[in-house]
Amino acid sequence: MLFDINGGEFLIIVVLALVLIGPERLPQYAAQLARLVKRVKSFAADAKDKVSDELGPELADVDWTKLDPRQYDPRRIVRDALLDDGPLLGGARPAGATAVAAVPAAAAAAGSAAGGPGGPAPFDPEAT
Repeated sequence: MLFDINGGEFLIIVVLALVLIGPERLPQYAAQLARLVKRVKSFAADAKDKVSDELGPELADVDWTKLDPRQYDPRRIVRDALLDDGPLLGGARPAGATAVAAVPAAAAAAGSAAGGPGGPAPFDPEAT
């Protein structure tokens, strides 16, 4: 919102404006305000038409609701990613398989060569 004004504050501003402007000049200022609002509306409509003319028909194909930053909820994104039934990296896994069963045979052999799961981690002198 442009101004953070609640209903009570707005009412006080309106009463002060009525007292300061007075009943003689109030119709004149109300007409000026109406003309200003009409000009702002026509300016906004012209700008919207100009943008749509410049961007062409591609603008009509854009789904603006997908680009709304208020819809990005990290909890929903993570939940959707976890519940996604997309392809797995190691191929399809049976429904009852655990994550340990999905470890490739080469990695399991390397783990046993390094001393097993309780042994020290492998050391590569060329990597350092």
